[in-house]
Amino acid sequence: MTSHDPRDDRGALARRKPYHMLGTAVLVVAIGLVVIWLKVVRGGENPALFVETFAARRGPLTIRVLEAGSLSAKDPAIIRSALPRRARIIWIVPEGTHVHEGDLMVELDVAELVDHIVDHEIMVKNAEASWISARENLTITRSQAQSSVELAQLRYDFAVLDLEKYQGEGGQFATDLAEARGRIKLNEEEVKKNEDYYAWSQRLYDEKYLSSTQLQTDQLALEKSKLNLQVAANNLKLLQEYNSKRQLAQLISDVNQAAMALERAQAKARATIAQGEAYLAAREQEYENQIERLQRHRDEVAQSKLYAPSDGMVIYATSSESSQREGRRPLADGVEVWERQELIYLPRSTSTIAAVSLHEANLQKVRAGLPVIVTVDALPGKRLMGTVTRIAPLPDPQSMYMNPDLKVYKTDIALETDDPALRSGMNCKAEIIVEQHADTVYVPIQTVRRIGGKPAVFVLTGSGSVEERTVEIGLDDNRMIRIVRGLEEGELVLLTPPKTGAAASGSRLAATRSEEAEDMARQITEKLKAAGEFVPWSRAAERRPTESQTMTSPAPGAAGPSSGNEQDKRGPDR
Repeated sequence: MTSHDPRDDRGALARRKPYHMLGTAVLVVAIGLVVIWLKVVRGGENPALFVETFAARRGPLTIRVLEAGSLSAKDPAIIRSALPRRARIIWIVPEGTHVHEGDLMVELDVAELVDHIVDHEIMVKNAEASWISARENLTITRSQAQSSVELAQLRYDFAVLDLEKYQGEGGQFATDLAEARGRIKLNEEEVKKNEDYYAWSQRLYDEKYLSSTQLQTDQLALEKSKLNLQVAANNLKLLQEYNSKRQLAQLISDVNQAAMALERAQAKARATIAQGEAYLAAREQEYENQIERLQRHRDEVAQSKLYAPSDGMVIYATSSESSQREGRRPLADGVEVWERQELIYLPRSTSTIAAVSLHEANLQKVRAGLPVIVTVDALPGKRLMGTVTRIAPLPDPQSMYMNPDLKVYKTDIALETDDPALRSGMNCKAEIIVEQHADTVYVPIQTVRRIGGKPAVFVLTGSGSVEERTVEIGLDDNRMIRIVRGLEEGELVLLTPPKTGAAASGSRLAATRSEEAEDMARQITEKLKAAGEFVPWSRAAERRPTESQTMTSPAPGAAGPSSGNEQDKRGPDR
């Protein structure tokens, strides 16, 4: 009996291994050649056999929009920080607590305001004292101003009376004039009398009845009377030509000076009173401002405690979805809040709404009044009916801040149930029913193309050719699109558009693409011409600098090495 050596089997297997590998390689190459022949040779004859198709279906189709959001109370009472500055929370009611109207919910730190109130009480008293002092000083100022004006008025009246007394009928001037003329008359009579006495004395002296001494006495009396007459005449002349004019000018000046003094007194009185009134108004305004500040601080201290306006369950504002996206710190003792910050939501009723963010692509589909099916993550298997009640007119600014390329619109959905298991802040998904068709034709949305501005599909005919067909479409649900007319159930449509040569004769695909390209090129050319930037191809080729010219082009205004020769060859520019 001969023994079998296993090493002989391993050697034979090793000798046959290269042949197996060679056979495998030949088989792979053959399969590859067959595939290439099918794709190139047979595909050139009918490439539509190698594209994916979809058979148009007929049946029920629901056009829906799916969006995510969260639950919130309908028309909740919003508790905000009423302090006009940042403040820390001293105490806050635990979230989820059921409170009654008037219960304390939040207390803010206002220790600094209490110190300010004490300081402002002192400032109010000082302002009140200044206001009272200004009021009394104004009374004194008015009295002094009135006295000054009355005194100036009296002096003016006296000056006017003195002027009238002097130059009026029967006045001082007329009296002085009559007195001067009377003296002249008396002196004239005295001169006549003394002349008669002297004549008689001279006659008596000549007859030796009178002594020379007596004659000289009579002569002296005559000379004296003549001298008195001359003095009286001179006094009359002085009165008429000098004294009266001087006195009249003085009296007129006194009247004018008194009038100006009266005006100055009146103006000074008005200015002094106006200054006192302005000072009083300033002190009064300062007093009122200090009272207002004091009252504002007292109100702020009162507003540091926030009470429940109605019964309800406490929900922190930081528990909402938007606050979580913003990364706000949850409310707790010691957390700092700012002015008008929302702190607590207090539901006023058991009604609940679903707040979702509607993408701008679905904005034209959704409208108020559409039915909605809402599912809550915390209540699996439960479907709630609702209605779209409001769509924001503008995109959500918070989402735009987080992602400028994302435009969503806040949409409120009113739920038709008051299930006590629903809680604000629960995540939910909303299925907005836009349209619902019991029997319609629909195809995948990617099968519909816009050709020449009209929707069209590519239908695979029974002969294996591709037919371009214009259809009338309805709405889509981002997956399937409704075909109103133009396509029948069971017809095969291409999921991707065919190559230009694959469509049947008369297809508008290539022609439309060519027309669109030519139309776009024509519009670009017209706009460039209008902008003055159009250069024909031949001139553009001439103007295009070579690489060497670009690298060695001289600076503006500087001549290159061969600029002179080239200029000589070309001649002057035209």
